[in-house]
Amino acid sequence: MSKTMAVNAGSSSLKFQLLEMPEEKVLMQGIIERIGQESAEITIKYGADIEPKRLIGTEDGHVSLTKNGGQKYEHETMIKDHHQAIDFLLQKLTDLGIVEDFSEISGVGHRVVAGGEWFNQSVVVDDDVLSKIDRLADYAPLHNPANAMGIRAFQKLLPDALSVAVFDTSYHQTMPEKNYLYSIPYEYYTRYGARKYGAHGTSHRYVTERAAKILDIPLEKFNAISFHLGAGASVTAIKNGKSYDTSMGFTPLAGLTMATRSGDVDPSLIYYIQEREGLTNAEMLQVLNTKSGLLGISTISSDMRDLEGVQETNFHADLALNMFYDRVIRYAGQYFAELGRVDALIFTAGIGENDAVTRAKVLEALAFAGVKVDSAANNVRGKETVITTVDSSVAGLLIPTNEELMIARDVEALK
Repeated sequence: MSKTMAVNAGSSSLKFQLLEMPEEKVLMQGIIERIGQESAEITIKYGADIEPKRLIGTEDGHVSLTKNGGQKYEHETMIKDHHQAIDFLLQKLTDLGIVEDFSEISGVGHRVVAGGEWFNQSVVVDDDVLSKIDRLADYAPLHNPANAMGIRAFQKLLPDALSVAVFDTSYHQTMPEKNYLYSIPYEYYTRYGARKYGAHGTSHRYVTERAAKILDIPLEKFNAISFHLGAGASVTAIKNGKSYDTSMGFTPLAGLTMATRSGDVDPSLIYYIQEREGLTNAEMLQVLNTKSGLLGISTISSDMRDLEGVQETNFHADLALNMFYDRVIRYAGQYFAELGRVDALIFTAGIGENDAVTRAKVLEALAFAGVKVDSAANNVRGKETVITTVDSSVAGLLIPTNEELMIARDVEALK
């Protein structure tokens, strides 16, 4: 029995979960946000039965009870970088009595977005692996540098724990060439690895395995369309339990309309705008990554909840939402045609798990294929359930994702 830390480092955030393995018992979970800004926000949730080793005063945080009977530590303080964030986290693990000694943590699994063609599965991190993660930064410029930073910080502070990289792209390495290649000179693929890699693979893998189990269909015979819909969003076609096609491309910028990312755009239009606006390549990429999507169209917010609140009175909010629904439906229809037979439609991530309207829009658009939404069952947030009628040709499921559990399982498998 040992403890494994699952880590997801973003550019200014650090999500984490500590699990007791192989029992898969969650001991603690939380997030540190706004790293590098004036005041970082720290939230750590853990069990009600844990007694703190050191009294937590108001000057260094506040502990309260949660609705489900657990405890929640909250604090705001200046945290300059990921190394300091991890140092703070580890200190609080002992202060709060979650661990007695750091030696209890035998493994740390890190979500890494881009693994290119080098990694088709999770691997133990060594100098060569870390060097390749650095070299793949161009494939996920918003993610890989932060992922590498988190790995290095944990390795320094927990040198005896097994360090494992779990790649978002590895799940999609089963795609056939016709689906991952672009219609550009083949030599660009052989020289530069110019191809579709996808993302959110750990999430798609988890919900696919879970859905097959719920429906009692052998994974190797299971066909599904998985909708990971959040601030970053992607749709994946699952054939015989494996990724067959996916909406994200060379980087996580392609595919659906997202919170601030553009999704699919005619490359000629990018050049046209760049030339007239006098933008550098880096500035144009920033527009596509951080100023587009729901934010760019609505002009007011990147958050679905904000837009839904004013949808009836704000033209741009209504347009942004309808463009989001439309892009998801387009990929769903395409993947129906690619797969031929679909056993399940799986919704997950922030929007997929919590937005009944989005799920209903997608399912209703697939009525041509005999899909029938159960309105009452669909009126739920974040609860694992079937959301289609018993006579629907395809089962629709809401399955909360658990990337941290998949990461912990991969760490356990490599010990």
